[in-house]
Amino acid sequence: MKIDVYALPSNVQEKELKERVVVIVDVLRASSTIITALHNGCREVIPLIDIEEAIKLSKNYERGAFLLGGERNAQKIEGFDLSNSPYEYTSDVVKGRTVLITTTNGTKAIRKASDAKETIIGGFLNVEAVARYIGKQNADVAFICAGTDGKFSLDDILAVGAMLDAIQNMGKPMELDDLGLVCLQMYSSHKQNLRKVLEHTYHYKNLVKAGFETDVDYCIQLNLLPTIPVYREGVIRVLETA
Repeated sequence: MKIDVYALPSNVQEKELKERVVVIVDVLRASSTIITALHNGCREVIPLIDIEEAIKLSKNYERGAFLLGGERNAQKIEGFDLSNSPYEYTSDVVKGRTVLITTTNGTKAIRKASDAKETIIGGFLNVEAVARYIGKQNADVAFICAGTDGKFSLDDILAVGAMLDAIQNMGKPMELDDLGLVCLQMYSSHKQNLRKVLEHTYHYKNLVKAGFETDVDYCIQLNLLPTIPVYREGVIRVLETA
């Protein structure tokens, strides 16, 4: 199994993804929020690039059938129902509804993988589930990290490392690129205390400063949920084989 890791969506050429299973990783917080929303019964999540696109699409739904969610610069978008905090996507709020979501980094990364053979959403929350799924596929894999404001983000790299570690522990042979090797080594070195290394990072510190420390603590929990979101034809739903 050949595995490549991309530190940023801008490093990816879409044609490279056509025969690959792609895993989108935006730990803080889009991946974690989407995983949580679908686990809590959300009907589907539609990732959108900008605010205007979300508002325009919302006009196609009856008011009670959808929710507008997302953030800009970590803050809830004015007029939207939800922010990008996984704690807001509870069962009583999202069950049976469509969530139209736009975030600064994550939804752009998801849309980048529209031409992939298969696109799933991963994070610390569903490491084992994603690893098991990848291990069963007869395809090469690409991990695409969302990054933060166009820059490399260590939280995503560590989550990729966690997934690679789980695949390796399953005994699956992996041919890793250099960044994949870095991800695996970084996770192996810090897996006993992820928070200790992450609390020094740019994205972590910004979210804590903005008042989202509980979100961060939630998002870095390993294997909390078995749910695998899959992105097909512009819509994210629960992968039925998960």
